[in-house]
Amino acid sequence: MSFQGLGLLKPVVHGAQRMGYVEPSPIQLQAIPVIVAGKDLVASAQTGTGKTAAFALPALTRLKTGKNSIRCLVLEPTRELAMQVESAFRDYAYFMEMPITLIHGGVGYGKQRENLTRGSDIVVATPGRLLDLLKSQTADLSHVEVLILDEVDRMLDMGFLPSVRQIIEKCPRARQTLLFSATIPEEIARLSSWCLRDPARIEIGARRSPAETVNHAFYPVAADQKFDLLIALLNRTHFESILIFTRTKEGADRIAHKLKAQEHSVAILHSNRTQRERVEALEGFKGGKYEVMVATDIAARGIDIAGVSHVINYDVPQHPEDYVHRIGRTGRAERAGDAFTIMTAEELPHVKEIERFINQTVPRLKLENFPYVYTALFNEDEVEAVLRKARGVRTHKGYSFGRRKRR
Repeated sequence: MSFQGLGLLKPVVHGAQRMGYVEPSPIQLQAIPVIVAGKDLVASAQTGTGKTAAFALPALTRLKTGKNSIRCLVLEPTRELAMQVESAFRDYAYFMEMPITLIHGGVGYGKQRENLTRGSDIVVATPGRLLDLLKSQTADLSHVEVLILDEVDRMLDMGFLPSVRQIIEKCPRARQTLLFSATIPEEIARLSSWCLRDPARIEIGARRSPAETVNHAFYPVAADQKFDLLIALLNRTHFESILIFTRTKEGADRIAHKLKAQEHSVAILHSNRTQRERVEALEGFKGGKYEVMVATDIAARGIDIAGVSHVINYDVPQHPEDYVHRIGRTGRAERAGDAFTIMTAEELPHVKEIERFINQTVPRLKLENFPYVYTALFNEDEVEAVLRKARGVRTHKGYSFGRRKRR
């Protein structure tokens, strides 16, 4: 089925076609008719399945034309996601008269207040800044017809659900509410039962599995050879653009500095970067100015950058869900992608947790002609025997190694 057969307005279809959309993805195919019909919706889908268009296209169809009051509110957990979704709405509404405003922290209030005063039909916002504007009576949600809660599991992780509840309470009860999340844990299920009315439910794919379009593998290496292996992977891989994930902000800065010394064009994205630096990094990476982006998990969820052909985890994620989200930055929109994870012996417990979470064994690969020094990872049974003998204590973050500290 094409987009023309989903009940969308012609200008909305033309906007999607202008962006290169030809056939709807599974989440779009199922969600769009439900939303166009005015029903509430709870949708869970793997990352990279096209859910922004799944809610934006029908929301624009329901609004039809601008009236200069907030009729569609989209809540996002981070400013990067908000910027991305606001940009998508503008692209899809290219052939419509539809004022759209972006609300997020990290910048001054002036332009945002000005846009709200002038009148906007669609507001894409992060919870904290929107609450500030509501308290100052700059924003009015009394005319909201469509409320979209996006990446709700991420908002749960970041502690935003109390703020989200406050915002929902300021919206009319007679509204359409759409909840999109990669996973639906119990707390999100309670939120949906509170704020949605008899919602339709859509689940695309297994929640715990990586997208089928992503080929992924672990590359064991000794800890002191991690960066050398990274450089070797970059030199031997034909990539369009590549995302490298590190565990810490300091690690991202360090790796980026070393890559620049190797004459790679590198962007950096983490929470210590200023808003201007973040925007410049994202736009530069999207536009091809930078071939590599080094990022923390701030970029793991929801940042939709077309053409990311490869993802490299420089550090194994400590939480299995983050592995799925990280490697989901490639293989998007039905395109194939590759994800490499560099692993050391200390990270093996996290690797095992990831494999249990996704219910599959990830291949271990060695790079041909790389001058490996010996690591027990080349015989994982050896490492597991060491772990069994270690007196470390397992925590929610994994294992600590060595003897317990004396009290």
